[in-house]
Amino acid sequence: MLPFVSIILPIYKEENFIEKCILSILDQDYEKGRYEMIFIDGMSPDRTREIVGRYVEKIVGRYVEKYPFIHLLDNPLQVTPYALNKGIRASKGEVIIRLDGHSVYPPNYVSTLVRYLYELKADNVGGIWHTMPAKDTAECHAIAICSSHPFGVGGSIHKIGSNEIKETDTVPFGCYRREVFDRIGLFDEDLIRNQDDEFNARLINHGGKIFIIPELVINYTARDSMHKMRKMYYQYGLFKPLVNKKLGAPATIRQFFPVAFVGGIVLGSLLGCFSSIILHLFLSMMALYFIIGTAIGLENAIKLHKPALVFYMPYTFLNIHLSYGIGYFIGIYKLMFHKKFEVNVNR
Repeated sequence: MLPFVSIILPIYKEENFIEKCILSILDQDYEKGRYEMIFIDGMSPDRTREIVGRYVEKIVGRYVEKYPFIHLLDNPLQVTPYALNKGIRASKGEVIIRLDGHSVYPPNYVSTLVRYLYELKADNVGGIWHTMPAKDTAECHAIAICSSHPFGVGGSIHKIGSNEIKETDTVPFGCYRREVFDRIGLFDEDLIRNQDDEFNARLINHGGKIFIIPELVINYTARDSMHKMRKMYYQYGLFKPLVNKKLGAPATIRQFFPVAFVGGIVLGSLLGCFSSIILHLFLSMMALYFIIGTAIGLENAIKLHKPALVFYMPYTFLNIHLSYGIGYFIGIYKLMFHKKFEVNVNR
């Protein structure tokens, strides 16, 4: 008999995406009756709850009885790891899959993940992202492309892709054996961002194995504005030092490149005031940075017939790297002076 699967989805303000997400899960080829869906909503002020409610079993209240295996729980703290942990505690599956309401999944997503989880004797498996623009504008295309380009995010396999199944350090929306949570604990509720990275690094430290399955492609919709993108990457950077502290070591090397970039800008600007050699070197490095960004922008401008990408893409790369790097330095400051890690969780 196929293992019973619990699909956990923390959601908040997803009215533009959640129905497509639900329908893609209902369209899975996994045996009906062998999985459940648990939505944990951060008390969304938009129509998210109403949309999910159409699919929830009617027990008490106005929800129409339709899919008794779909459940809606409250997340009053509006924090992702709290929602994940609440969903895991309420679940009954032998396998737990953490999904996201901002995405659409192929019909073989659950069945393929479960198959490889057991065939590879893995503790966590996941697919790769196909990052899509939220709207057909140059800004949104730039955000989507830069968020999945090696120049923007380094060697993050699930974002830039892979040609083969391989062991990795993290995957998006992981598929876990339930025993993993019994063995190493739940998600760290201090981490509003990067909770997946910390959990997966902790899993590896306990001897666990994580694999990327490139045949599974998740259609993930990127943020729809530069402001929202900057906020997201700032929070990623902000919580990385806290993740490193909890793990006792950095989880990856690639996290330091935006930090070095921001540090280089500050030092280059300051030291360039006292040395013409340093100033010329600094300006040359910045010129090379923008040349690379502009060249990538030109390539995509021609491919997508959007001339504005020539200008938008170097600007977007700069925003990603500055936001992450500045967030990282503020995270170090908070650790050094014992400040609380608080952010506005609203998108």
